[in-house]
Amino acid sequence: MEIGSKIRAIRNRKKITIAQMCEDTGLSKGFISNIENNNTSPSLNTLQTISKFLGVPLPYLLLEKKQHMRVVRKAERTYSTLNNLKIEHLTSKGGLRMMLVEFPPGASMGEAIAHEGEECHLVLEGKVLAEQGEDSMIIDEGDSFSWNASVPHFVKNIGDGKAVVLISIYSDTELNDIF
Repeated sequence: MEIGSKIRAIRNRKKITIAQMCEDTGLSKGFISNIENNNTSPSLNTLQTISKFLGVPLPYLLLEKKQHMRVVRKAERTYSTLNNLKIEHLTSKGGLRMMLVEFPPGASMGEAIAHEGEECHLVLEGKVLAEQGEDSMIIDEGDSFSWNASVPHFVKNIGDGKAVVLISIYSDTELNDIF
């Protein structure tokens, strides 16, 4: 782990000198230098002192680079289609995926499906019919709904224009067969 490099980057970004850090934390210049050069592994107590001084949560210092914020620029997004739906894959992190789905008038996701996980939906534009098991609701623009995805579910655009739905899906297992 590159904890020291991360500490140095935060300190430099905040324009804090090593001398200022020594004065406020009680740590020696040599020790801070060894930490920042990844020559020594500080204790959790020392990391807590440093994180408090730098104003960052301790867990942030412990994250590996691949666990940091991930940015997907608009031009880098991928798209797919399913049953005449346009699916824009916005981002993903672990078992969480977020996508923007455009339903042309009358279009649906196809037959009711069931899979592991949870889903949350926000209707950004239009009107959809959402069905899960025996429940059926008309969802208007601005409304949201969620469900346990292990129960068969179905979404259809029932408005005159296109419907756009922001969908987040969470699952402990990788779901390659939906959207």
